[in-house]
Amino acid sequence: MKTLTALFTASLIAMTASLAHARDLGPDEALRLRDAGTIVSFEKLNATALAKHPGSTVTVTELEEEYGKYIYQVELRDPQGIEWDLELDAVSGQVLKDHQDT
Repeated sequence: MKTLTALFTASLIAMTASLAHARDLGPDEALRLRDAGTIVSFEKLNATALAKHPGSTVTVTELEEEYGKYIYQVELRDPQGIEWDLELDAVSGQVLKDHQDT
C-alpha cells in the first residue's frame, strides 16, 4: 500500500510540474506580442500551417508559452475530413510538430 501511495504522489507531482510550464495566453497578450514584433503574425502562422495541408480549414488556434517559448497550436480539418494538429514556433514560424489527430 505504501508503494502505491508513493507512486500516486510522484505521479501527481509530475503532472502538476508539467502543467506549471505551459500557460495559455489570452487574446490581449497575444495581440501585444504580435504588435511588438515578438511573434510572427497570426496570418503568417496560419498560412504556414495551411501550406502543410492544402485545402484544409483552420478549426482551432491557441498561443501558449511553454518553457519560455511561444508555441502556436493549430488544428486543421482537411478536405477528406481528417483532423491535423500542428505546433509552430511563434517567434520563427517553424513547424515543430505536424501529426494526424487520432
